Amino acid sequence: MSSRFVRPVVVQVGRQERERVIFDVNDAAAILLRSFPRQTTKRKLAMDACLQVLRGEAHTPVARRAFVAAALEANILRSD
Repeated sequence: MSSRFVRPVVVQVGRQERERVIFDVNDAAAILLRSFPRQTTKRKLAMDACLQVLRGEAHTPVARRAFVAAALEANILRSD
């Protein structure tokens, strides 16, 4: 099972940082773990969804939707 997103997601975590293109579940999980601006329920749901995909328990679109929702809530989503 592929963990690559059908369409990449673009986020900008900090004001001074460049936009980052998220191509797959691994990229999304790294952003959620290391660079996400705050802990929220949507962030936790997105992290759980990424882990489920990596374990083969869910499909990639589930993680992408959860990541987009968390990024939108955190106001870091630049393109979906």
